[in-house]
Amino acid sequence: MRGVPASAGAPDPLVTHAFLPPRDEICQLMERIYRYRMTTTSGGNLSIREENGDVWITPARVDKGGLRRSDIVLVRADGAVEGEQPPSSELPLHQAVYRARPDVRGIVHAHPVALVAFSVVHEVPDTRLFHQAWQVCGAGGFAPYAPPGSAALGDVVAATFAEGYDCVILENHGVVTAGSDLQAAFRRFETFEFTGKTIIKARLLGREIRYLTDEELVLAELQQSPLPELAPAEASSDEKELRRQLCEFVRRAYRQRLFISTQGSFSARLGDSSFLITPRGIDRGAVEPRELVLVGDGCAEAGSAPSRAARIHKAIYDRHPQIGSIVNACPVNAAAFGVSGSVVDTRTIPESLVVLRRPGLVGFAAQFTEPESLADAVSPQQPAAILENNGVLVTGEDVLEAFDRLEVLESTAEALINARAVGTLAPLPDDVIRELEELFEL
Repeated sequence: MRGVPASAGAPDPLVTHAFLPPRDEICQLMERIYRYRMTTTSGGNLSIREENGDVWITPARVDKGGLRRSDIVLVRADGAVEGEQPPSSELPLHQAVYRARPDVRGIVHAHPVALVAFSVVHEVPDTRLFHQAWQVCGAGGFAPYAPPGSAALGDVVAATFAEGYDCVILENHGVVTAGSDLQAAFRRFETFEFTGKTIIKARLLGREIRYLTDEELVLAELQQSPLPELAPAEASSDEKELRRQLCEFVRRAYRQRLFISTQGSFSARLGDSSFLITPRGIDRGAVEPRELVLVGDGCAEAGSAPSRAARIHKAIYDRHPQIGSIVNACPVNAAAFGVSGSVVDTRTIPESLVVLRRPGLVGFAAQFTEPESLADAVSPQQPAAILENNGVLVTGEDVLEAFDRLEVLESTAEALINARAVGTLAPLPDDVIRELEELFEL
């Protein structure tokens, strides 16, 4: 992951670089985790293990919302401690996992609300909910209870990681994720939490949740075949401006929790047969204009890796010249409708009906084998669709309109889920709907 965000508003703290010191990497990731309420002031700890066995780790009893680089503690391979603060009380847990898994170089331990909910009912989120979650996290593990900060906790967690898990729920405690570096551990942490949140929201809808089969997971992998290459040309001023604008909205989508770092594709039409799209494998919270991929005449610029959704976006642009921007995203509430086969009833809110019309549900297999079927499912008159086990797809005349529709769709979905705790859903009367349709020429 790489990138220095330059969008309007507060910049995202994550700025990764091959030569970023461990102190800064830990601080930046902890700031992101704390900012998005995936841990508390006193909870959570991160670490990085260097090749020589040294471990950099967050300190004990220091405000996670105001962590400084000087707070980070270095624990040498021989046990010597260097730093202004004592190391995290969970140091034994980190050390035990590193001993059990020599391939692990980064660990995240925290108490995000959704995963804590699973931990206190002794369940593990099933990452087969989304093909991206399965690819990033694999199956989740479960470690039995042991006192926080104890060597016993380190032993039971390490034993679970030794079985091959990379994401482990701690009984009545929280979660630990690990990876080949701290960035990989964070991606798993965020994706695992997102999966848990979506399952909770889907259960609130009262419908059976649909998980992906082995065959469907294989089908999703087949979408990864690369596009033919296009020789890059010097970017025009229009292309440069569109790259800037698209990046700003991608970062905004991340800040609004409409994207997570591992999921979400955003594109914008550049010409009759070309468009810009987010790349594959790049952190959505820190994407740069230069990292966007130009796709023209079905070919991607040489040396790039466009989003897996590029073929779908091309089919939609080819079919609908009026569409100027497309978003694939997995915002939690709207995604809950797609994994439970529920209908986002836009007849309940005037703005929702006007902005979204009536989103339909597109089957999972069609998303990967029939791009044209998705092109048929959306249009200027039907600008949004719910994707089975794959979030949502929204379109617009430009980037702003597509983004607005994404926000409205997620807000509508959240309101409909919350309404179930308040009372019986009361859609607008038919005469009111007809009036809206006439007034706004729907």
